[in-house]
Amino acid sequence: MPALTILAAVLEQSVQWKYGTAGTIGLLLLTVGIRSRRPTLSSAGAVILALLVTGPALNS
Repeated sequence: MPALTILAAVLEQSVQWKYGTAGTIGLLLLTVGIRSRRPTLSSAGAVILALLVTGPALNS
């Protein structure tokens, strides 16, 4: 279980570094939505992350 916690922390740091605060909020919404089994929260988080990832491709 400690390895999973470390992996989650590394993932969060990399998202924060690459996508900033919006990426952290998207990851937080996705994680909370999955853990609490609320599809609205997880969907909102997934959409935020998808927009951040595909944003540069849409601007080209």
